[in-house]
Amino acid sequence: MSRFGVSAHRLWAMILKEFIQMRRDRLTFAMMVGIPLIQLILFGFAINSDPRHLPLAVLDADRGPFGRALVATMQVSRYFDLVHFVANEDESEQLLAEGRVQFVVTIPADFSRRVARGERPALLVEADATDPAATSGALGALETLARTALDRDLTGSLTGLKATPPPFELRIHRRYNQEADTQYNVVPGLMGVVLTMTLVIMTALAVTRERERGTMENLLVMPLRPIEVMLGKIAPYVLVGYIQVAVIVVTARLVFAVPIVGSLLLLTLTSIVFIAANLAIGFTFSTVAKNQTQAMQLSFFFFLPSILLSGFMFPFRGMPVWAQYLGEILPLTHFLRVVRGIMLKGNGPGEIAAEVGALAAILLVVSVIAVRRYRQTLD
Repeated sequence: MSRFGVSAHRLWAMILKEFIQMRRDRLTFAMMVGIPLIQLILFGFAINSDPRHLPLAVLDADRGPFGRALVATMQVSRYFDLVHFVANEDESEQLLAEGRVQFVVTIPADFSRRVARGERPALLVEADATDPAATSGALGALETLARTALDRDLTGSLTGLKATPPPFELRIHRRYNQEADTQYNVVPGLMGVVLTMTLVIMTALAVTRERERGTMENLLVMPLRPIEVMLGKIAPYVLVGYIQVAVIVVTARLVFAVPIVGSLLLLTLTSIVFIAANLAIGFTFSTVAKNQTQAMQLSFFFFLPSILLSGFMFPFRGMPVWAQYLGEILPLTHFLRVVRGIMLKGNGPGEIAAEVGALAAILLVVSVIAVRRYRQTLD
């Protein structure tokens, strides 16, 4: 025994006891190993602040050689992927509103002829700037490409047009966020982040709290079906979620001057699907966890990829395909598109229908799992 009164034998017994306890609490041990591993994989492979291969639509009213050469140069740069040739401005507007393309390039009629005459025609580039980080790199590269994009085609008597300035004028229109203000992107997104964090955690503690306080037996003797228990525990938090939505919307408008272009009623109606999905996920966690500590750990384990893979912190299209597939199964990914689309773009039901449908599908799947898991808990 040492002079401090510490017994090596007793200390070793205590250490051994903690290792045994850790082995029994497999969920906590998995979190200790899994969370750093997930962070390493996501930050090392999935996170990219300079996205490439962004979807591009082209409205070519010229159909001349210089327009084709310009589009080919944009694709070679790897910042742009041509996915649509549009026939009119209404179609390009729809693609931008739905978020199916990041850029629309409009090549005006007689573009090639006016370039050959040295008139420097205007080339319109419209960018979905709801997320400035997703477009800034590509737009910067485009301004550089414009100086040399047509050099290979400017031969013979047109060689003199290679000198600066470029043979055409590049007009960039940042749609929905003209000043590229990051607050326009972050503040609406915070609505989804706050709802995810608070609602999942609060509901994740629902069943575990009943079990730890010894009140689970009261639920067992009541003539309640699992779906009734789940709905009863979720319903009060729906009101809490709506209070959070109201606070964030008012703050976004009055404090941060974020525009609200679309319908607040539509935002309110679509928010309930997202709120219910998060509550169902939290309820599912509560049926898996044995105590409130594990419920909190599961909630954090879910919250971390939601933040990183949803497009809130980093551009969604900058991630590799496998990470985008993972992001698509997270409710926050679809809600961010909905809330930014309504607030910044003025989207209506048609433009957000696909995202709301995805949220409804997630809600249905998670609710079925939650009910099945709760029935097992009853047994």
